Amino acid sequence: MNISQQQIRKEQILSAALEVIVQKGYEKSRMDDIVQVSNLSKGAIYWYYKSKKDVYLSLVNLWVNRYSAVLNHMNADEKPASQQLQDLFQYFINQYENDPNVFKALLEFWSMAGRDADFKQKVNRVYNEFLELIKGILTNGVKSGEFKSIDIDIAALSIMVNIEGIMWFTIFEAGDIDARSYINTISNFILSGLTLSTSGGSNG
Repeated sequence: MNISQQQIRKEQILSAALEVIVQKGYEKSRMDDIVQVSNLSKGAIYWYYKSKKDVYLSLVNLWVNRYSAVLNHMNADEKPASQQLQDLFQYFINQYENDPNVFKALLEFWSMAGRDADFKQKVNRVYNEFLELIKGILTNGVKSGEFKSIDIDIAALSIMVNIEGIMWFTIFEAGDIDARSYINTISNFILSGLTLSTSGGSNG
């Protein structure tokens, strides 16, 4: 089996693992569940992954690689920082609407990070990379004079937390509010707070 075929097989297994963890959670899921959903043999799955934990850690790796490529390309675009932030918000709401299961699984991995050092390390990597991306956008916005002088670390953390608010729509009813309305409102609030007035006001 060549490398591309191996990659397809791995993604087939990880796609099954995503479905299983959303349905059963990490603790109640078993390798046999992944075998059943993937329609592969148990031997085929154990050829690539030695345990349930190994499968789910690899699922986090897949997301890191996939989303890092997209988000880093977004940061490299020659667009105003405000547009890059707006693109970031829209990217995540589009991802949520296309596949909310990813966000449901992330909640499960958050829970695992509090109990397992390997998951904690993986999840920390995801969020640290995301924070650095946001910090880069904010720093460029301040340098260009588009954004106010701000505490970059606090502002980046605030933006990340607000984007992650999408996850709560996967487990709680929000009445008449949908995730896209939430993101659009929050992003407008954030950008209004960051952007310098064009009427000649100070940086304060």
